[in-house]
Amino acid sequence: MAVYIMLTNLTDEGRKTVKEKPERMKEVAREVEAMGVKVLSQYAVLGPYDFVNILEAPNNEVVSRLAIELGSRGTIQTMTMAAMTMDEFIRGLMK
Repeated sequence: MAVYIMLTNLTDEGRKTVKEKPERMKEVAREVEAMGVKVLSQYAVLGPYDFVNILEAPNNEVVSRLAIELGSRGTIQTMTMAAMTMDEFIRGLMK
């Protein structure tokens, strides 16, 4: 399984939803898992993004489908990046 970092920002509609129903955040995490993506960890952060999500998915296609599905709801905007451990990175350089 591959690891991905998904940075998300709430839209105006998303901020309204979170304010009115903060538990929705946990519901979305369950929906993400139902789409075949495991949520390894999630953080609310200060700065240019609202949330950092560490995800595990079988491949780029699955995580891309997730990003499109979540973004199409109009409550968040996402930026998703593939990640690798330092050991994986070093192994790749040594080939």
